[in-house]
Amino acid sequence: MKKKEKAVVRLLDGTMAKGHLINFSPCGTTIKVEEAGAGKLLSFDIENTKAVFFVRSFEGNRAYKEKKAYGAVKVKGNRVFIKFRDGESAVGFLEGDVPWDKGFFLSKRQGDVKGFFILPVDEDANNKKIFVVYSAVADVTVVPLNSTEKS
Repeated sequence: MKKKEKAVVRLLDGTMAKGHLINFSPCGTTIKVEEAGAGKLLSFDIENTKAVFFVRSFEGNRAYKEKKAYGAVKVKGNRVFIKFRDGESAVGFLEGDVPWDKGFFLSKRQGDVKGFFILPVDEDANNKKIFVVYSAVADVTVVPLNSTEKS
């Protein structure tokens, strides 16, 4: 039996759902979640979704102050700064290759993939990885390494 991953799904309207992902695919058109506690099956259109946060726990730790500086950890890929259409931002390491050429061009997406994964800068944060939906992004900047950093 496949392990169900804990996730928090953030929608473009600001609402969220916490639960276990069911058959998640970066190419899918919907995100299905078995709601935590209630066991209710929820389904969200990927185009109405901002991001999927793969989490260690649903509760998190409100007292914990997540580190947002790249220099605190070993480089794990391309460093990116993401600005969402709603004005929020995120920093992390891009898993895999940069899926765009010069800048962030949504027209340069690979096949049916609806977004990309980033790893949080802070390894101790509640988020293990984040799936960022292309349509929720206003801009992405690849942050170059400075001369004193090693990959």
